[in-house]
Amino acid sequence: MLHGLDRAYERLTGLAVAALHEREPERLWPLLADALTDLCGGETLIYKLDDWNEGNGTLGMSAAAAAELGRLGGEALGVLRSGYPFAHHYAAGLGRTPVTARRLAGEAWAASETARVLGRALDLDQVLALPLPGTVAPITGCLVYRSGTDFTEDHLRTAERAQPLLAAVEQQRQLLEQWRRLAATAGEPEERAADCALTPRELTVLLLLTDALTADAIGRRLGISARTVHKHVENIYRKLGTRDRLSTVLHAQRLGLVPAPDRSAGRRPAPDHGRAPGHVRLPVRGQSPGGGRPQGGGRRPEDHNGR
Repeated sequence: MLHGLDRAYERLTGLAVAALHEREPERLWPLLADALTDLCGGETLIYKLDDWNEGNGTLGMSAAAAAELGRLGGEALGVLRSGYPFAHHYAAGLGRTPVTARRLAGEAWAASETARVLGRALDLDQVLALPLPGTVAPITGCLVYRSGTDFTEDHLRTAERAQPLLAAVEQQRQLLEQWRRLAATAGEPEERAADCALTPRELTVLLLLTDALTADAIGRRLGISARTVHKHVENIYRKLGTRDRLSTVLHAQRLGLVPAPDRSAGRRPAPDHGRAPGHVRLPVRGQSPGGGRPQGGGRRPEDHNGR
């Protein structure tokens, strides 16, 4: 079975690398969702992109799941959003290891209101929580669903190996959203980036260069090594015809690739966690599937995952 897990991980790695070359941030998670569902032995998947509150939250899911959940009333949706039994587990500071509802709750899971709602709405009765390592409260990540027997140890190991890859993709998505919003004031930022032949990964590195971050700091943000960051920076220099960071940032600002500093403003706004096509908002009460305080940590993906 080890060879099967290795093949599954290689497939997910290839998809993650493909996602990191995608220019449209709203397409990153859909590129991974179906493959991640299959690799973890599930039938459908819900991924959470931003913070939920008592009234709403942005979810990505399959069209079939969205249609079924859309038929539920507010009370039933609130039950699902409560995140039983994962919210209390992760809030208790028990790490970010993927785990299933049945393993956490035991026999109480089958008798729970959450399991009843899942069975009635989607004909599913097993759930695997896959939180992203190092995310802020409430914890972002995925819930993978299936019917029949519980997820196996191999499924759990695959999910755990996928965590750093998914974290890198989510970081890329947030930075691309931020770049698009900030550079939009210069007009047609995507076309300008294409004219310079900058890849999406190079664009995110360029954006972080404007914050005067070191290679080590950029590597920590993107989940890659400082050596890989230097390679991206060298490519940026070559494509923009510059030789150092200062001239690169100034030239990028003149080209409209990154925003010029607003001296009347104090700080750059927070990243825009905009809603992506195919996502639905569920205006019901409850909390995230993995609510709680951030624990940090998590393994860094290997260099090739972040390129």
